[in-house]
Amino acid sequence: MALLNVLCYPDSRLHKVAKPVAQVDARIKKIVADMADTMYEAPGVGLAATQVDIHERIVVIDISEEQNELRVFINPEIIWSSPEKKAWREGCLSVPEFYDEVERPAQVRVRALDVDGKEFEVDADGLLAVCLQHELDHLQGKVFVEYLSILKRTRISQKLKKRAKELAGER
Repeated sequence: MALLNVLCYPDSRLHKVAKPVAQVDARIKKIVADMADTMYEAPGVGLAATQVDIHERIVVIDISEEQNELRVFINPEIIWSSPEKKAWREGCLSVPEFYDEVERPAQVRVRALDVDGKEFEVDADGLLAVCLQHELDHLQGKVFVEYLSILKRTRISQKLKKRAKELAGER
């Protein structure tokens, strides 16, 4: 499998809206496998295809301690969310080393296709609910820092741009 390049905020490609997957075939299964390898290597607990410059509705998540419970969501959609909200400290592979509180619905129900193209639904709370909402935001072209104040967003963007320039200078 291949490791994919994770786009870093404020890369404009992170704001593209992902298109639905028309058919779960060998190409999609390879993307899923490569995304899983990339997520585990990072290491992270979730990755949306948008983050690796693939603009199709694909998400991989593994919130297990052992990182051996991969969940695949193809064409995911939130079909219900609780009125109750909960704040979680979020981070993102596309926003390395930055974490902040984001308030989201405490529970969600998501409908998606699995890696075999079979439809399923999952009710989620806790970390899984947060991850699903975070990754589905990516598919809509939204990064978690957009929930933060303009001041915080600008500061993060400037720091990441500076870091990218420094890394480019080292090559």
